[in-house]
Amino acid sequence: MKKAVVLTAMILSLIFSGCSNASGAAAESENFVPVDQAQVILGKMSLEEKIGQMFLIRYSDDQTVLSDIAQYNPGGILLFAKDFENHTKESIKAQLDTCQQASGTPLIIGVDEEGGVVTRISRFTNFRSERFKSPQDLYAEGGFERIASDTDEKCALLKSIGINVNLAPVADVSEDPSSFIYDRTIGQNAEITSEYVRTVVGRMKANGMGSALKHFPGYGDNGDTHTDIITDTRPLGAFVSGDLLPFQAGIDEGTDIVLVSHNIVSCMDPDYPASLSPTVHALLRNTIGFDGVIMTDDLVMSAITEYTDGKSAAVQAVIAGNDLLCCSDYAVQVPAVIEAVKSGVISEERINESAKRIIQMKLDLGIIQPAPAQ
Repeated sequence: MKKAVVLTAMILSLIFSGCSNASGAAAESENFVPVDQAQVILGKMSLEEKIGQMFLIRYSDDQTVLSDIAQYNPGGILLFAKDFENHTKESIKAQLDTCQQASGTPLIIGVDEEGGVVTRISRFTNFRSERFKSPQDLYAEGGFERIASDTDEKCALLKSIGINVNLAPVADVSEDPSSFIYDRTIGQNAEITSEYVRTVVGRMKANGMGSALKHFPGYGDNGDTHTDIITDTRPLGAFVSGDLLPFQAGIDEGTDIVLVSHNIVSCMDPDYPASLSPTVHALLRNTIGFDGVIMTDDLVMSAITEYTDGKSAAVQAVIAGNDLLCCSDYAVQVPAVIEAVKSGVISEERINESAKRIIQMKLDLGIIQPAPAQ
């Protein structure tokens, strides 16, 4: 889709340049420069506000989250199952509306509602009579058509309660039932997984729901980074011919976010977890060509806390090339990034790059409404 946008822009440029002398209106068109809405919004923000946009913070209780929104100006909030447990559709919608009203910049409101093992919302009958099914169950039940209809229903539920980004689909390739990630995947080869990702991202985009591919560059059959440092020793060829293909499919389909794993992928960077590796981020940006929002998994997971001193995790994540930092300990991490910029460890230009990508995504998803043309 993005390739089509570029092609359209080139065609329009040729039309305008070729017709510049046809009429006064054409001459005006030739001189027209579209307003960069994201840049305009960015230009009105303080350094602290721009850094805040880079954080997707953990939703806390109903009162604390409002004060945290006011204090940190986060780009968004992320909810987990316990945040829905004692709510109805109406009550959580009211609370999330209150969060939006409390924020100077409209928020990403995110959740992991993958279906199957990871269901933050549909596990509660107040929201749905049964959990959304896993990708594997849906595929067995009705192939990609069933996956598409399920995605439509999921988006409708999430949007009805104020969610605008679902951290899905899982783009990892796994055919081994004993592996940690298998139950969250479609459980098929790279080709079928690619079509699954393409289907889900396409339907999410059609429904105006933000999507996130995870866990780049591919989790494989490795262990759990929530509890340990995991090193993936597979050769580069295994990624090129397999794991990277579903990510490329989702990027081509127009995904908004790519979430990078905490695995150490030795063939790409033997020294740093992928989420903290400039080399892995350069691969995603320059080789694969993703120009959207790059996001970390939660920076308090053991694969990161055991690898850093804790406080420097967000600073290292920004230096590596991440735009959006999933962060439970944001009270520590936000000030650390602010201090890193003020001390010259991170440039303000680097912050501007990420903040602008996040603002642009919000504009694309309708989270932020563009200013009317003057």
